[in-house]
Amino acid sequence: MDIFGVLELIGGLALFLFGMSIMGTGLEKSAGNKLKNIIERLTSKRLNGLFMGAGVTAVIQSSSATTVMVVGFVNSGVMTLKQAIHVIMGANIGTTITSWILSLTGIQSSNFFIKLLKPSSFTPILAAIGIVYYMFLKSDKKKDIGLILLGFATLIFGMEVMSSSVKPLGELEGFRNAFLLFTNPILGVLVGALFTALIQSSSASVGILQALSATGQVTVGATIPIIMGQNIGTTVTALLSSIGTNKNARRAALVHLYFNIIGTVTFLVIYMVARSIFALQFVNGAANHVTIAAAHTAFNIACTALLLPFSGLLERLAYKTIKDDQEQDKISLLDKRLFSTPAIAINRSRTVATEMGRIAREALHKAIDLLDNYDEKLALEVKEAEQQTDNYEDALGTYLVRLSGQQLSARDNREAAKLLYVIGEFERIGDYALNIERSAEEMYSKKIKFSDIARKQIGVMIDAVLEVADLAFTSFDNNDLDQAKRVEPLEEVIDDLKYELKKHHINRLQANQCTIELGFIYSDLIMVLERISDHCSNIAGVVIELSRDRLDLHEYLHSVKHDPNNRFAKYHREYAEKYSLKDLLQQS
Repeated sequence: MDIFGVLELIGGLALFLFGMSIMGTGLEKSAGNKLKNIIERLTSKRLNGLFMGAGVTAVIQSSSATTVMVVGFVNSGVMTLKQAIHVIMGANIGTTITSWILSLTGIQSSNFFIKLLKPSSFTPILAAIGIVYYMFLKSDKKKDIGLILLGFATLIFGMEVMSSSVKPLGELEGFRNAFLLFTNPILGVLVGALFTALIQSSSASVGILQALSATGQVTVGATIPIIMGQNIGTTVTALLSSIGTNKNARRAALVHLYFNIIGTVTFLVIYMVARSIFALQFVNGAANHVTIAAAHTAFNIACTALLLPFSGLLERLAYKTIKDDQEQDKISLLDKRLFSTPAIAINRSRTVATEMGRIAREALHKAIDLLDNYDEKLALEVKEAEQQTDNYEDALGTYLVRLSGQQLSARDNREAAKLLYVIGEFERIGDYALNIERSAEEMYSKKIKFSDIARKQIGVMIDAVLEVADLAFTSFDNNDLDQAKRVEPLEEVIDDLKYELKKHHINRLQANQCTIELGFIYSDLIMVLERISDHCSNIAGVVIELSRDRLDLHEYLHSVKHDPNNRFAKYHREYAEKYSLKDLLQQS
């Protein structure tokens, strides 16, 4: 084989891969949306999903494209991981159709009708039709059909060029010896996996192997391990597509990998044992287009038959690899399919909002603990909690806005409005918890502390804020109006404490009992604590107002302060006495 033969091989390979790419693109554009809709509807049962995966892949000629599509469905919540597994298994069977189409290029006969079955006989006609459709017709649908025909013609032409260019290799002893290496099954699997991962298409990889079989030096024993390895290599595309997706989408890509690895290892062991025990004469025979297509199909069907009953184990293995956290567990309750039953969707939303409130509340308590005893692990938990509240607000806010676009009852509409408002308050409290953590971290890193009297005074305000937060969160969790009505009186006491603490702080600064640097931290803490109490007041206001079928926080403040039973004044007196600075001032 001279330099011109090498160039011919490279050109044929380029045409083959390009043809496969544009044919796949045309098929996806032509049938993609319809196939996506079918997949969405027909994957509820195991066999339905299996046949759907096989059918779609047979049409679009790419198991990688089908698997990437499935990963996208799982990421968007349209399909569950369990449904995805069966479609992925079916895709492995559907991809074998390509090798059977390519096997037609190996037809040898002088009979006119049989020669017509050879792709090189009819592809020129398809290419002519394709170029007319693609260049001269304006319809996008017809242009896609033209793209499919041109892609197929290019693919077949590339296959023919490759086959003719490699035929002289059969006469070279070096080539024969190189292929003898692939009779080592493990090496064959590795070569098949790496090459397929590189070109990201098992169909193309099998096609290239079929072209090499034209040399007559490729044995059946060498092709079987390579075909096994090709199934592992094709998983790279789905793994790459899962980058940046949610956990279930990444699990779907892993299922594709595990399915092919387990199938390959299982049948590789069986193949190696069988070869060592029995004299399998057929493995020494020369492989051709048909035997390669048959081996590809038999292996993929056998893998599916073996692992289909154990799809649940594959799912559990994926969950073991990518573990769930509590946040993901709760957010996964927000299923868009529940929009048809808004009452259930609202109930799920409330469950998620309650969890968000719990996270914000715990973050506040942990952040305040850091002021007295800074701990890096606890500080990290506060930071993670703040990020969680952001994630919850984003997911729940988006879900509720979409849900509000549905036809909701008056009660569900009020509850949706309440949740939308409240999650914003929870998120802000999470932010302020992070602000407290940063103040604590600054004091720890600079090795500075508040004076005893300053720490005791701000400690009174902290205790009041923790109580008002507990009242607000409890009133929301239990829809407790009595607890909610206690929030505003305590919030006003906290406002008074803020002014008192600022006044005493200024006095300490003037008496040089506090540094400017520490004074900034102290002032920031007072401001943050007061704002937390403001958000708690808003939470309680929403609970009270929506019990009256309205949402007017100004009216809430007016009504709570002019309660005919005079409870506001009563609660205010109780809290003012409970959180008085009088005793501390006497000590100082």
